[in-house]
Amino acid sequence: MATEISVQGMTCGHCEASVVRALEALPGAGRASADRGRAVAKVEGDVTTEAAVAAVNAIGFVASPRVGD
Repeated sequence: MATEISVQGMTCGHCEASVVRALEALPGAGRASADRGRAVAKVEGDVTTEAAVAAVNAIGFVASPRVGD
């Protein structure tokens, strides 16, 4: 299962890497990815949308549930 969220504030590769680390640190998480151009992040595994949003918000970005493409 994969969880995809919207993330505002990623401006560089370092930002993307920070988001990936935060998501991969969640219990039940597998591989994560972030795309600043699309303003989205995705994490594989058993992670709720709420947990993913909270983890990314905790490191200073503005995350929210993803609505459509």
